[in-house]
Amino acid sequence: MTEKEKMLAGESYFANDKELTADRLKAKKLLHKLNVTEYVMNGNSRNILHQLLPNSHKHMYIEPPFHCDYGYNIEAGENVYFNVNCVVLDTMKIKIGSNVFFGPGAQIYAATHPLNAIERRSTEFSKPVTIGDDCWIGGNAVICPGVTIGNRCTIGAGAVVTKDIPDDSLAVGNPAKVIRNLQE
Repeated sequence: MTEKEKMLAGESYFANDKELTADRLKAKKLLHKLNVTEYVMNGNSRNILHQLLPNSHKHMYIEPPFHCDYGYNIEAGENVYFNVNCVVLDTMKIKIGSNVFFGPGAQIYAATHPLNAIERRSTEFSKPVTIGDDCWIGGNAVICPGVTIGNRCTIGAGAVVTKDIPDDSLAVGNPAKVIRNLQE
């Protein structure tokens, strides 16, 4: 099994593997184009986004600067908006539904590391993240590895989401706690 296959399977892998390093470099070059070019939703910008995020819907908008590890592990639906300074550590699949809006500085992490210091020197692993349809993720919110956020949720600014959030929830705080059902 290659290191990339291990990464995508959620197993421990060596991040500085030649193939993974080349994939990250390709993403960094595309991110540079995206982040330093005057950004308007024209053909060139759409082409950069399609190359960077080939598994995402063509109707999405990213307000630069934006950062990700690979891009190809981000699967986003239609009408997704990332405000400035968002970070997506997509070492594994990150699935984002349609009509999802991210405030400035929102972060999504699939990447994580062993707790054992010796293991952490040479390996890391990943857990998938899923965000349902019609969600609003507040500015500077952090979504941790392995989390699923249901449909129609609002995550408050600055929240740190460490556990799954059910549909129709308002979650705030660190760690994020559901404080209200939005259907009531």
